[in-house]
Amino acid sequence: MPDTLLEAVATAAAEAGQLAWKRMHDGFRRWEKVPGHPVCEVDLEVDALLFDRLKAIDPEAGWLSEETADDAARLGAERIWVVDPIDGTRDYLRGRPGWCVSVALVERGRTVLGVLDAPARSERWAARTGGGATRDGVSLAVSDRRELAGARVPADTLPYVDRDLIAVPRANSIALRIAMVAAAEIDLCASLRWGMEWDIAAAALIAEEAGACVSDALGAPIRYNKAGGEVFGILASAPAIHQAAVERLAERAKAANRR
Repeated sequence: MPDTLLEAVATAAAEAGQLAWKRMHDGFRRWEKVPGHPVCEVDLEVDALLFDRLKAIDPEAGWLSEETADDAARLGAERIWVVDPIDGTRDYLRGRPGWCVSVALVERGRTVLGVLDAPARSERWAARTGGGATRDGVSLAVSDRRELAGARVPADTLPYVDRDLIAVPRANSIALRIAMVAAAEIDLCASLRWGMEWDIAAAALIAEEAGACVSDALGAPIRYNKAGGEVFGILASAPAIHQAAVERLAERAKAANRR
């Protein structure tokens, strides 16, 4: 995968990020798609911009985005753009910095390119398969944490059973929380609920290219461009603690998966 493609996608994501950043404090319309899932007109504006820019880069690729009606034709595409125009919409609506634009290119079920643009944090994360991961052009590497006890995790509070872990401040964006693993700012990021491919496709590659182990909540590999576009959670961590994290969270993950 050439660097020129990654640069083109990063440029498109940066343009989208600037649009969202400039509109952040405007009096835009906002509503809930379903209870507890906010959206605003800026989400739709950013989605439209990304559709135009990314389709110009690779018009043959399919399209899966949080803010576009799904088209089953994508399932037959060899490549697909997987997009979250604003990941962390709650923080965006509150004027907080924990949001980003997330863009991934998936090929035959695997992410081959990922970009997160977080203008409120002055950060741009990028990765391509086999090319490593960067933040603002600086190469990233995960932590060398060897023991699960003492691992840093993004959380407001921790349950008593995880009292041996260390909570650190969390962004609303799950993509940014996964990227924190890539930057060795945390050792483990875990989600034990059903989510969507657009939430994680770009960030998971960034973490993997920085050396992290990434799986779903049950420890299985993640494949993209599935019918429904759903993924059961994510575990991204320093390699040496991944299996211990899977084992600790297994019963909780199984219980969540039954609901």
